[in-house]
Amino acid sequence: MPLLLSGKSFQKDLEVSGCIAIHVPLEGGAETRLLRRLRAAGYHTQIASARGLGDPEVFLLQLHGIRPPHLGHQSVGRNGALGEVQQVIPQIIELLKGEKPVVLWLIEGQVLSRSELLAVSDICKREPRLKIVVEMGGSRNLKWQPMKILLKA
Repeated sequence: MPLLLSGKSFQKDLEVSGCIAIHVPLEGGAETRLLRRLRAAGYHTQIASARGLGDPEVFLLQLHGIRPPHLGHQSVGRNGALGEVQQVIPQIIELLKGEKPVVLWLIEGQVLSRSELLAVSDICKREPRLKIVVEMGGSRNLKWQPMKILLKA
């Protein structure tokens, strides 16, 4: 397991490509080791689920509105059956205010469509301090590749 001892090759690939697709063993543990190595290298890390992400750029970088779930019997007179729109603070903007580079680790990334994966990788191009790791499923061994290589296939 010399790969996990230092994590230098993973960190180097992440810095070069900006967005990485990773396949982790289903037992777990490998991703937390890599996150710990990144934190030790000076990165600020954030873990989020890709489920329900919607438009990645808006969800991560812009103030956006959401509607609460419908809870059954509600009066039609006030905002209909849809509910009020609540403004939600972007996930990453607060982390980017500091000087440290930021790593966003998206779990369950296999649910994202090709266009959503393209949008995620474009965010890394526009914001150089933001690096994104997308878990694309399980594997027997820990392996990763730049997102642009995965999307070309």
